[in-house]
Amino acid sequence: MTIQAARRKVALMWDNGKNAFTSRQAFMKWLQAPDTALDQHSHSGRSTWSNEDLDPTPPEKRTWRWWNYVVFYWGVSFGNWTLGSTMVGIGLNWWQSILVIFLSQTISSIAMFFNSRAASVYHIGYPIVARSVFGMWGSYYFVAARAALAIVWYGVQLFSGASLMANVMQAIFGHYYTDIPNHIPASIGITSAGMLSFFLFWLIHLCFCAFRPYQLRKFFWFKGIVMIPAAWGLFIFCMVNTKANLSGLSKITPTQTGGWGWFFVFAINSGMGNTATLITNQPDIARWSKTKTGAMWSQLITNPLAVTLSSSLGILSTAAINNAWGLALWNQWDLLSAILDRYWNPASRFAVFLCALTWLCSILGTNIAANMIPFGSDSSMLFPRYITIPRGQFIVEFLAFAICPWKILASAGVFTTFLSGYGLFMASVVAIMICDYWLLTKGNLFIGNLYDGSKTNKHYYYHLGWNVQAVIAYLAGIALPFAGFIGTLGPHVSRAATDMGHMGWLLSFITSFVLYFVICKVWPTKNQRMIKEMGLRWEQMGFDDEIVAADGTVVAAIMGEYQSEETVVHEMKM
Repeated sequence: MTIQAARRKVALMWDNGKNAFTSRQAFMKWLQAPDTALDQHSHSGRSTWSNEDLDPTPPEKRTWRWWNYVVFYWGVSFGNWTLGSTMVGIGLNWWQSILVIFLSQTISSIAMFFNSRAASVYHIGYPIVARSVFGMWGSYYFVAARAALAIVWYGVQLFSGASLMANVMQAIFGHYYTDIPNHIPASIGITSAGMLSFFLFWLIHLCFCAFRPYQLRKFFWFKGIVMIPAAWGLFIFCMVNTKANLSGLSKITPTQTGGWGWFFVFAINSGMGNTATLITNQPDIARWSKTKTGAMWSQLITNPLAVTLSSSLGILSTAAINNAWGLALWNQWDLLSAILDRYWNPASRFAVFLCALTWLCSILGTNIAANMIPFGSDSSMLFPRYITIPRGQFIVEFLAFAICPWKILASAGVFTTFLSGYGLFMASVVAIMICDYWLLTKGNLFIGNLYDGSKTNKHYYYHLGWNVQAVIAYLAGIALPFAGFIGTLGPHVSRAATDMGHMGWLLSFITSFVLYFVICKVWPTKNQRMIKEMGLRWEQMGFDDEIVAADGTVVAAIMGEYQSEETVVHEMKM
């Protein structure tokens, strides 16, 4: 978009916004997202099942090539500085930690590979893929659950980034920042200076709320590139300053009992918790791919290498500083603060400023990809008449402030433990989505029917709008490790329950995948029976860009002249 085009767009948005407040009718018209041709021809009722962001991504917006995904996943994954400390914290030595991280991220990348295929072929996001698997009404639960968790994690990541903003403020203003009088009670969990840092980081996020993923390629390029010198620079400083004092990293002190087998599985599962969100969110990223494989192979190699490398740098850097300075630090913001305390001079302040600003950019990009975009997508599906992806992103921006994440982290240890284990619940969702697409429907989706919530929808209405087979597999998948998960929240559970809880994501995924496959072989869904009767080949429904709506109307993927006109109106409204 040129500067002139951007100015025209802003002017149109401003004029449209002013006109919205001239009357109640004008306001309601502005508030509603425009219908799309696909939505109008897919059902006969008054309900809205789509908008621009729920429709398949048109060709002109499929702007991500394989190298964009390489940079994207590198940028998202290379910021995992503290994952190594998690491994060391549960009792692994340094080389075992690196091995476990690489294995866990390889497993995660394989799951991401398979879960990105449907979106890469049909260019639809997670909510629409969920409709195809769980049913037109059943999908609401699985979308709403992800949206609710995205709100909390968005706020938590904002609060984490605020610590890096504090490093930036300290490096620039020194004691003028650190000596800001505190007028907030200690029980709240944040100081006045911390609130200032949180607000500033929140404002940075606000600038990105108006953009859709396909418009953020350059930002993710920037994020992926600047992270490299920052991480390596901090690592080199720690090694040189401490003369690579890594004593103690070879000690093995497992925090779990039950044998090395269970302990190893527990460590693998802990590593996978780092990317559980990213695995689930794949369709929301892959839908913008220009090719059918660009979002798949690119991350299969990039993610394990980037996570393993950055985690290794984090383990070695913080271990060296802890040994030399007698500290117990593992995250980057505490490390940068310790450097400022020890070396207060212009050169160190400038270096810490650059490093903290870079890490701040890393957390910003991760929060956008893992929480802001998914919530925008989910809320668009939950309220398609009024909410689009940008509007949803603005909503989560304000909700993240409203939930007071500093209060959550300060006083709700059980709740944060629950958040850390929520990947257990999403593993079953991903397993069923992958099994249904790859093994049971031969990669065939009937796009027009994904926007029809009536009983006449022969493909995705299932049983009163719910895929009962999928629900059974989902409940079974979370049931086995659930008791062990409850044990992490405080209650006493048996040794067997604890061991199954340690298998977490892996156990949920395997159980739901196998059970859903077996159930559907014995009791196939109506959609699966129809695909078999039609004799469809692998991904035959995704061969061309023409979409057949539920009423039989052929709607081009670019939605013709009607879509181009509505897109102008929609972009003015955001």
